[in-house]
Amino acid sequence: MSDRHSPDLRLRVHDLSIDFGGLKALSGFSCEIYSGELVGLIGPNGAGKTTVFNMLSGIYIPTGGEIEFRDRKNNTYLVKGLGPAKLNSMGIARTFQNIRLFTKLSVEDNIRIALHQSRASNPVDALFRLKRFRIDEERMRTQTKELLSLFRIEQKKDELAMNLPYGEQRKLEIARALASNPSLLLLDEPAAGMNPQETEELMKIISFIKDEFRLTILLIEHDMRLVMGICKRLLVLDYGRIIAAGTPQEIRQNPAVIKAYLGTEAAGE
Repeated sequence: MSDRHSPDLRLRVHDLSIDFGGLKALSGFSCEIYSGELVGLIGPNGAGKTTVFNMLSGIYIPTGGEIEFRDRKNNTYLVKGLGPAKLNSMGIARTFQNIRLFTKLSVEDNIRIALHQSRASNPVDALFRLKRFRIDEERMRTQTKELLSLFRIEQKKDELAMNLPYGEQRKLEIARALASNPSLLLLDEPAAGMNPQETEELMKIISFIKDEFRLTILLIEHDMRLVMGICKRLLVLDYGRIIAAGTPQEIRQNPAVIKAYLGTEAAGE
Protein backbone atom coordinates (compact mmCIF):
# COMPACT_ATOMS: atom_id res chain seq x y z
CA MET A 1 0.00 0.00 0.00
CA SER A 2 1.14 3.58 -0.54
CA ASP A 3 2.23 6.11 2.03
CA ARG A 4 -0.50 6.24 4.67
CA HIS A 5 0.55 9.78 5.58
CA SER A 6 0.04 11.22 2.10
CA PRO A 7 -1.76 14.58 2.40
CA ASP A 8 -4.05 13.56 -0.48
CA LEU A 9 -5.29 10.41 1.22
CA ARG A 10 -8.98 10.78 2.08
CA LEU A 11 -9.88 7.23 3.13
CA ARG A 12 -7.71 4.29 4.05
CA VAL A 13 -9.31 0.93 4.77
CA HIS A 14 -7.08 -1.91 5.94
CA ASP A 15 -7.97 -5.59 6.29
CA LEU A 16 -11.64 -4.90 7.03
CA SER A 17 -13.85 -7.87 7.87
CA ILE A 18 -17.25 -8.58 9.35
CA ASP A 19 -19.06 -11.73 10.47
CA PHE A 20 -22.78 -12.31 10.79
CA GLY A 21 -23.50 -15.27 13.06
CA GLY A 22 -20.33 -17.05 11.99
CA LEU A 23 -20.81 -16.21 8.31
CA LYS A 24 -17.93 -14.09 7.01
CA ALA A 25 -19.58 -11.47 4.78
CA LEU A 26 -16.39 -9.53 4.12
CA SER A 27 -12.78 -10.57 4.55
CA GLY A 28 -9.52 -8.66 4.18
CA PHE A 29 -11.01 -5.66 2.39
CA SER A 30 -8.39 -2.94 1.88
CA CYS A 31 -8.33 0.18 -0.26
CA GLU A 32 -7.00 3.72 -0.41
CA ILE A 33 -9.01 6.56 -1.89
CA TYR A 34 -7.46 9.94 -2.56
CA SER A 35 -8.92 13.42 -2.45
CA GLY A 36 -10.89 14.26 -5.57
CA GLU A 37 -11.13 10.70 -6.85
CA LEU A 38 -14.28 9.10 -8.22
CA VAL A 39 -13.87 5.37 -7.59
CA GLY A 40 -16.31 2.64 -8.54
CA LEU A 41 -16.96 -0.44 -6.38
CA ILE A 42 -18.48 -3.17 -8.54
CA GLY A 43 -19.24 -6.86 -8.33
CA PRO A 44 -22.03 -9.44 -8.47
CA ASN A 45 -25.11 -9.23 -6.25
CA GLY A 46 -24.22 -10.48 -2.78
CA ALA A 47 -20.52 -9.70 -3.19
CA GLY A 48 -20.51 -7.44 -0.11
CA LYS A 49 -20.56 -3.97 -1.68
CA THR A 50 -23.35 -2.50 0.45
CA THR A 51 -21.83 -4.20 3.49
CA VAL A 52 -18.68 -2.14 2.84
CA PHE A 53 -20.78 1.04 2.71
CA ASN A 54 -22.61 0.09 5.90
CA MET A 55 -19.27 -0.19 7.71
CA LEU A 56 -17.84 3.01 6.24
CA SER A 57 -20.98 4.92 7.26
CA GLY A 58 -21.20 3.47 10.78
CA ILE A 59 -24.29 1.28 10.35
CA TYR A 60 -22.27 -1.91 10.88
CA ILE A 61 -19.33 -2.27 13.25
CA PRO A 62 -16.51 -4.25 11.60
CA THR A 63 -15.28 -7.44 13.25
CA GLY A 64 -11.71 -6.62 12.30
CA GLY A 65 -9.50 -4.14 10.49
CA GLU A 66 -9.34 -0.36 10.60
CA ILE A 67 -10.87 2.64 8.83
CA GLU A 68 -8.84 5.84 8.63
CA PHE A 69 -10.54 9.03 7.43
CA ARG A 70 -9.07 12.47 6.78
CA ASP A 71 -11.47 15.42 6.94
CA ARG A 72 -11.36 18.74 5.05
CA LYS A 73 -9.04 20.23 7.67
CA ASN A 74 -6.55 17.38 7.15
CA ASN A 75 -7.28 15.92 10.56
CA THR A 76 -6.93 12.13 10.44
CA TYR A 77 -9.14 9.86 12.52
CA LEU A 78 -9.57 6.16 13.10
CA VAL A 79 -13.34 5.95 12.72
CA LYS A 80 -14.18 2.25 13.07
CA GLY A 81 -17.09 1.88 15.48
CA LEU A 82 -18.33 5.48 15.29
CA GLY A 83 -22.05 5.92 14.60
CA PRO A 84 -23.66 7.36 11.44
CA ALA A 85 -24.43 10.77 12.97
CA LYS A 86 -20.85 11.26 14.17
CA LEU A 87 -19.37 10.18 10.84
CA ASN A 88 -21.75 12.46 8.98
CA SER A 89 -20.68 15.42 11.10
CA MET A 90 -17.05 14.56 10.27
CA GLY A 91 -17.74 14.63 6.54
CA ILE A 92 -18.93 11.19 5.40
CA ALA A 93 -22.34 11.16 3.70
CA ARG A 94 -24.13 8.42 1.80
CA THR A 95 -27.17 7.46 -0.20
CA PHE A 96 -28.92 4.10 -0.08
CA GLN A 97 -29.76 1.41 -2.60
CA ASN A 98 -33.35 1.59 -1.34
CA ILE A 99 -34.19 5.29 -1.22
CA ARG A 100 -34.52 6.67 2.31
CA LEU A 101 -36.27 10.01 2.34
CA PHE A 102 -38.61 11.67 4.81
CA THR A 103 -41.46 10.77 2.50
CA LYS A 104 -44.18 12.73 4.31
CA LEU A 105 -42.15 15.93 4.43
CA SER A 106 -41.74 18.38 1.59
CA VAL A 107 -38.83 18.28 -0.82
CA GLU A 108 -37.54 21.50 0.72
CA ASP A 109 -37.76 20.17 4.29
CA ASN A 110 -35.78 17.06 3.36
CA ILE A 111 -32.88 19.36 2.47
CA ARG A 112 -33.34 21.68 5.46
CA ILE A 113 -33.11 18.75 7.88
CA ALA A 114 -29.69 17.87 6.48
CA LEU A 115 -28.59 21.50 6.87
CA HIS A 116 -29.62 21.58 10.51
CA GLN A 117 -26.25 20.40 11.87
CA SER A 118 -24.53 23.46 10.38
CA ARG A 119 -26.72 25.91 12.34
CA ALA A 120 -24.91 28.52 14.40
CA SER A 121 -28.07 29.56 16.27
CA ASN A 122 -29.48 27.92 19.40
CA PRO A 123 -33.04 27.40 20.73
CA VAL A 124 -33.02 30.80 22.47
CA ASP A 125 -32.08 32.49 19.18
CA ALA A 126 -34.97 30.68 17.51
CA LEU A 127 -37.48 31.46 20.27
CA PHE A 128 -36.83 35.22 20.12
CA ARG A 129 -35.93 35.22 16.41
CA LEU A 130 -32.59 36.86 17.12
CA LYS A 131 -30.13 37.91 14.44
CA ARG A 132 -28.17 34.67 14.50
CA PHE A 133 -31.38 32.71 13.88
CA ARG A 134 -32.39 34.98 10.99
CA ILE A 135 -28.96 34.62 9.39
CA ASP A 136 -29.21 30.84 9.68
CA GLU A 137 -32.66 30.82 8.11
CA GLU A 138 -31.56 32.94 5.15
CA ARG A 139 -28.48 30.81 4.57
CA MET A 140 -30.53 27.60 4.68
CA ARG A 141 -33.09 29.00 2.24
CA THR A 142 -30.32 29.97 -0.17
CA GLN A 143 -28.48 26.65 0.09
CA THR A 144 -31.70 24.66 -0.30
CA LYS A 145 -32.65 26.61 -3.40
CA GLU A 146 -29.19 26.14 -4.91
CA LEU A 147 -29.19 22.37 -4.32
CA LEU A 148 -32.70 21.86 -5.68
CA SER A 149 -31.82 24.00 -8.69
CA LEU A 150 -28.70 21.93 -9.34
CA PHE A 151 -30.85 18.79 -9.56
CA ARG A 152 -33.63 20.61 -11.46
CA ILE A 153 -36.32 19.96 -8.87
CA GLU A 154 -36.63 23.47 -7.42
CA GLN A 155 -40.15 23.83 -8.84
CA LYS A 156 -41.25 20.91 -6.66
CA LYS A 157 -39.91 22.20 -3.35
CA ASP A 158 -43.37 22.25 -1.73
CA GLU A 159 -44.40 18.76 -2.86
CA LEU A 160 -44.20 15.77 -0.54
CA ALA A 161 -41.10 13.71 -1.24
CA MET A 162 -43.26 10.61 -1.67
CA ASN A 163 -45.02 12.22 -4.64
CA LEU A 164 -41.87 12.76 -6.69
CA PRO A 165 -41.20 10.44 -9.63
CA TYR A 166 -38.65 7.75 -8.81
CA GLY A 167 -35.77 9.42 -10.66
CA GLU A 168 -36.36 12.70 -8.85
CA GLN A 169 -36.44 10.93 -5.49
CA ARG A 170 -32.98 9.62 -6.34
CA LYS A 171 -31.82 13.16 -7.09
CA LEU A 172 -33.34 14.47 -3.86
CA GLU A 173 -31.48 11.85 -1.83
CA ILE A 174 -28.17 12.90 -3.38
CA ALA A 175 -29.01 16.57 -2.82
CA ARG A 176 -29.79 15.86 0.83
CA ALA A 177 -26.45 14.08 1.23
CA LEU A 178 -24.66 17.10 -0.25
CA ALA A 179 -26.47 19.40 2.19
CA SER A 180 -24.43 17.94 5.05
CA ASN A 181 -21.26 19.31 3.40
CA PRO A 182 -19.37 16.03 3.08
CA SER A 183 -15.84 15.55 1.84
CA LEU A 184 -16.48 11.84 1.14
CA LEU A 185 -19.73 10.86 -0.59
CA LEU A 186 -20.81 7.22 -0.78
CA LEU A 187 -23.34 6.60 -3.57
CA ASP A 188 -25.09 3.21 -3.40
CA GLU A 189 -26.52 2.40 -6.85
CA PRO A 190 -27.67 5.94 -7.66
CA ALA A 191 -28.88 4.94 -11.14
CA ALA A 192 -31.01 2.00 -9.96
CA GLY A 193 -34.45 2.17 -11.56
CA MET A 194 -33.55 5.08 -13.84
CA ASN A 195 -34.16 5.08 -17.57
CA PRO A 196 -31.25 5.71 -20.01
CA GLN A 197 -31.99 9.42 -20.29
CA GLU A 198 -32.08 9.85 -16.50
CA THR A 199 -28.87 7.84 -16.19
CA GLU A 200 -27.15 10.03 -18.76
CA GLU A 201 -28.19 13.14 -16.83
CA LEU A 202 -27.05 11.57 -13.56
CA MET A 203 -23.59 10.86 -14.99
CA LYS A 204 -23.19 14.55 -15.78
CA ILE A 205 -24.47 15.60 -12.35
CA ILE A 206 -22.10 13.26 -10.47
CA SER A 207 -19.10 14.51 -12.44
CA PHE A 208 -20.17 18.11 -11.87
CA ILE A 209 -20.76 17.84 -8.12
CA LYS A 210 -17.42 16.07 -7.62
CA ASP A 211 -15.62 19.12 -8.97
CA GLU A 212 -18.03 21.82 -7.76
CA PHE A 213 -18.13 20.57 -4.15
CA ARG A 214 -14.52 19.28 -4.13
CA LEU A 215 -15.77 15.82 -3.30
CA THR A 216 -14.22 12.40 -3.11
CA ILE A 217 -16.76 9.82 -4.28
CA LEU A 218 -17.01 6.06 -3.84
CA LEU A 219 -19.73 4.67 -6.07
CA ILE A 220 -21.55 1.32 -6.16
CA GLU A 221 -23.30 0.73 -9.46
CA HIS A 222 -24.39 -2.12 -11.74
CA ASP A 223 -24.85 0.10 -14.78
CA MET A 224 -21.52 -0.51 -16.48
CA ARG A 225 -22.03 2.37 -18.92
CA LEU A 226 -22.23 4.79 -15.99
CA VAL A 227 -19.34 3.22 -14.08
CA MET A 228 -17.00 2.96 -17.04
CA GLY A 229 -18.00 6.43 -18.21
CA ILE A 230 -17.22 8.47 -15.10
CA CYS A 231 -14.91 6.43 -12.83
CA LYS A 232 -11.15 6.64 -13.30
CA ARG A 233 -10.51 3.65 -11.06
CA LEU A 234 -12.52 0.55 -10.15
CA LEU A 235 -12.44 -1.98 -7.32
CA VAL A 236 -14.06 -5.36 -7.99
CA LEU A 237 -15.52 -7.32 -5.09
CA ASP A 238 -16.58 -10.98 -5.18
CA TYR A 239 -17.56 -13.18 -2.24
CA GLY A 240 -16.38 -10.51 0.21
CA ARG A 241 -12.91 -10.08 -1.27
CA ILE A 242 -11.34 -7.71 -3.79
CA ILE A 243 -10.41 -9.71 -6.89
CA ALA A 244 -9.17 -6.82 -9.04
CA ALA A 245 -8.41 -3.10 -9.04
CA GLY A 246 -7.48 -0.78 -11.86
CA THR A 247 -8.66 1.51 -14.61
CA PRO A 248 -11.91 0.72 -16.45
CA GLN A 249 -9.90 -0.58 -19.42
CA GLU A 250 -7.84 -2.87 -17.18
CA ILE A 251 -10.98 -4.17 -15.47
CA ARG A 252 -12.70 -4.87 -18.82
CA GLN A 253 -9.78 -7.10 -19.80
CA ASN A 254 -9.22 -8.83 -16.46
CA PRO A 255 -10.01 -12.57 -16.84
CA ALA A 256 -11.06 -12.96 -13.18
CA VAL A 257 -13.51 -10.07 -13.48
CA ILE A 258 -14.94 -11.33 -16.77
CA LYS A 259 -15.51 -14.75 -15.23
CA ALA A 260 -17.00 -13.49 -11.96
CA TYR A 261 -19.01 -10.52 -13.13
CA LEU A 262 -18.79 -8.86 -16.52
CA GLY A 263 -19.08 -11.79 -18.89
CA THR A 264 -17.47 -11.80 -22.32
CA GLU A 265 -20.21 -9.74 -23.95
CA ALA A 266 -20.07 -6.91 -21.37
CA ALA A 267 -16.28 -6.93 -21.36
CA GLY A 268 -16.23 -6.39 -25.08
CA GLU A 269 -18.48 -3.30 -25.04
